[in-house]
Amino acid sequence: MKVAILGGTGSFGLALARRLAALGEDEVVIGSRDAARAQEAAQEIGTSVTGASNEDAVRGVDIAVLAVKADAALDTVHAVAEALGSTPLLSVATAIAFQKGVGALPDPSALSLAERVQAIVQGPVTAGLHSIAASNLDEAPPEEDALICGDDPEAKELTLQLVGKLVAGRALDAGPLASARALEGLTAVIVNLNRRYKAHAGVRITGLE
Repeated sequence: MKVAILGGTGSFGLALARRLAALGEDEVVIGSRDAARAQEAAQEIGTSVTGASNEDAVRGVDIAVLAVKADAALDTVHAVAEALGSTPLLSVATAIAFQKGVGALPDPSALSLAERVQAIVQGPVTAGLHSIAASNLDEAPPEEDALICGDDPEAKELTLQLVGKLVAGRALDAGPLASARALEGLTAVIVNLNRRYKAHAGVRITGLE
């Protein structure tokens, strides 16, 4: 499939692009607000990866991944919504806050960032990969499960197919898009664990066959 990674020059976007390039099964387009920067990053990764502006990156792809930082997510989506059209969009961004002496806190908003993204774009939004660190993804397929949620069955199946290539664990259907509220909150939990134990924690779901 052809995959666009919006925010592909950031740490998670680059790790995702490198992992997909290493697999060699998909065509990857790195998107950035700065097309030249995206092209430079693509050249460093390999021949199966190209770079473009975010708007150009999403044209003609099978799925796009929103890998920008949370504070840029909604602005990015507004900018690419017309070019994206009905293409499925996987949201991996999480809006968390940091409080001194406390740690990472979940987004206090009643709606997940993914749900707010869905209100902007025409195509279906899925959410996932919130528990997987860029450093884990960059080195090798992590021994973790990836949890995916969404309301559109076809978009969710496409997302599960893509994400299943990235992890050594399983890509699991975690329910409707509203479940992104819990998945995004899980990012704060993972961040706190990593800081407390100086690790790169992940998630494995037990009891499933």
